Amino acid sequence: MHPTKLFLPLTIAASLGVCTAIPSLAQVCTAAYIQAALPANSFLQGVEPVPSSVNANIVRNFTVNGGGTALSTSNRDFCNVSFTYGRTGRSDKVNLWFYLPSPDQFQNRFLATGGGGLAITSGERGLAGGLVYGAATATTDGGFGGWRNDLSTVLLRADGTLNYDMLFAYGYTAIHEMTVLGKELTRKFYAPYSLPKFYSYYQGCSEGGRQGFSQIQRYGPIFDGVALGAPAFRQAFLQVAHLFPPVVQNTLGYWPSPCELDSINTDTIKACDGLDGLLDGVVSRTDLCKLHHNASASIGTTYNCSASNNRGVPSPAAQGTVTAQAVKIAETIWDGHKDSKGRQVYISTPLSASFADAATTFNPATGKYEAVAGGIGLQYVNLFLKEIRSSTLSLQGVTYDTLRRWILDGMRKFGDTLQTNWPDLEDFRVGGGKIIHWHGEADNGIPAASSLLYHDAVRKTMYPGLGYNESYARLNEWYRLFMVPGAGHCGPNAQQANGPFPQDVLGSVINWVEKGVNPTRLNATVQAGLARGEQQRLCSWPLRPLWKDGALDCVYHQESVDSWLPKLDSIPVPVY
Repeated sequence: MHPTKLFLPLTIAASLGVCTAIPSLAQVCTAAYIQAALPANSFLQGVEPVPSSVNANIVRNFTVNGGGTALSTSNRDFCNVSFTYGRTGRSDKVNLWFYLPSPDQFQNRFLATGGGGLAITSGERGLAGGLVYGAATATTDGGFGGWRNDLSTVLLRADGTLNYDMLFAYGYTAIHEMTVLGKELTRKFYAPYSLPKFYSYYQGCSEGGRQGFSQIQRYGPIFDGVALGAPAFRQAFLQVAHLFPPVVQNTLGYWPSPCELDSINTDTIKACDGLDGLLDGVVSRTDLCKLHHNASASIGTTYNCSASNNRGVPSPAAQGTVTAQAVKIAETIWDGHKDSKGRQVYISTPLSASFADAATTFNPATGKYEAVAGGIGLQYVNLFLKEIRSSTLSLQGVTYDTLRRWILDGMRKFGDTLQTNWPDLEDFRVGGGKIIHWHGEADNGIPAASSLLYHDAVRKTMYPGLGYNESYARLNEWYRLFMVPGAGHCGPNAQQANGPFPQDVLGSVINWVEKGVNPTRLNATVQAGLARGEQQRLCSWPLRPLWKDGALDCVYHQESVDSWLPKLDSIPVPVY
């Protein structure tokens, strides 16, 4: 039976004087009901849902364990649904997965989610987060052949060439198809007893943040609101940037133990902690730290670390005194990638962020530390640029200019798929959409300035005829950016654990969209220390935090703002 025939809509029932009860979860969480609610083959061009693939089962008394930006909740009942769709004329199949709240817990919301790294899905974790808000929540495997597969498993065809279907799916098409189909499934599933209007949202961080921006840049008002953290903009820059620190070490001819660089970072945090007016173990003003801190103060200080493991290789205990060579490496990394002519290629991680990409690997055969390419930087150069499968990448002979060339190659090759830095969001704005964009100030994975460069590009592109203050006032009507003091990549930072972290960004987006509450300050909770549990309210960019007489103020400081926005004069085209 078609779902619209099971129950009268509440508005119609009321007009007829009929009392219609909300159905139970058991009444709607069946394969037959879901099959009837599937979007029609003609609903999205070229997309064909497969009714026989539908799976549906009831989950009761589910507990959502919070963490990061996810809140905790319990006693959630939902319909766990999955189905497959194909594309006309193609043999590949895409899997979609939904958590559909029980009708009595549904709050007229749809939530799309993304992934991280080279993954397009965050699986159960992303789906569970939507239950907190009574949202029908969706994720996709992108057509990568299963929920444990990421883009690296399908990017190269058997002949070694790029699989552009999979590349475009990862770039933006799979999230778009999931959203369009998911919103239609939600509308039909809840149509008999929901309000005429339901709101659609997106939440994601890192690659998930980029995926969210890919939708509003291309499809305008596809969402009413988005909560986007540390977006992986400009992958041609970002992924190559992971290789910059080891190339610095090779160029300068010194390979410190991770312990030595950690010692410099610890000294930096101590030296810059109070620049915001509060001694709490958190560097809230990395801009002032950059302007005033001299890392040479660490030279000669002692460090001592126990044996550890880096990239699967055991490292012995390390002790000694910080050298001038290690300080030079730290300063060069902080200064960002420059080419052989001294021109700025890209930004780097800010002061107080850990030197994760600079962590050397101990070679037991030589008894020395070495700079080794690893992680997503290695994957990007091998898979995306060289189109080969290899778990190693030699950095011998790789220079700052080599890295620049790889960046330019990626810009040309993936400008229409992975760069995701289109600065004109007018269609999204006109559609009434709202953005809360946040970034940890001590992010060691994606430089915080990456978000600031994009945000500034949107302001300049959309309000070119307005002055600085007026253009920000207009932008803040629908798009706000928040820097999170001391936070790491998409979560709290163990080195600065006393910092505040916004655990309910999506909730703030919902309040903005549904109640008109523009978040001039963003709610955040102190994660550790004596002030654990204390509520703070983060400053909206371009204002910066400054404590005065025990109270947090948000102030404007031109020199600080300028320090975040270098001119990338080594790149021959504008970088948005």
